[in-house]
Amino acid sequence: MHAALRAAEAATTQLPFPPVVFGIGAFVGLVALLLVTYAFRNAGSRH
Repeated sequence: MHAALRAAEAATTQLPFPPVVFGIGAFVGLVALLLVTYAFRNAGSRH
């Protein structure tokens, strides 16, 4: 088990951005999807 963990640690690479940037990007993406969903909230009742 230790050999596998050490091999995984040796194979790690540096992230291109800090982890906070990935969290903010995910949040912005989910808010954008929420706004698209909200825009079509009454589409089924129009017909």
